[in-house]
Amino acid sequence: MTAGIESAVAQAKATAGGKYVRIIGAASTSRQCIEAGLADELHIDIMPVLLVCGLRLFEDTGMKPIQLDRIKVMDLPGGRTHLRFRFVK
Repeated sequence: MTAGIESAVAQAKATAGGKYVRIIGAASTSRQCIEAGLADELHIDIMPVLLVCGLRLFEDTGMKPIQLDRIKVMDLPGGRTHLRFRFVK
């Protein structure tokens, strides 16, 4: 257990010893990192499947508009599209 997302990311960075840290999680975890200004990049995969329910990443967050620079767009097998963005800070 941690003392919040800031503590969790700090622990991950210390353990990584200078290497990149990737946060792979649900919308809630990703949103917490973005809101705390801890995320440098955002990777999104779009799949050709429509879900009926789930938590939306940016719904009703109250966050200010987020500026992103597109880094990469890739078409992958199975109709998946990978999008990679850098947060403008």
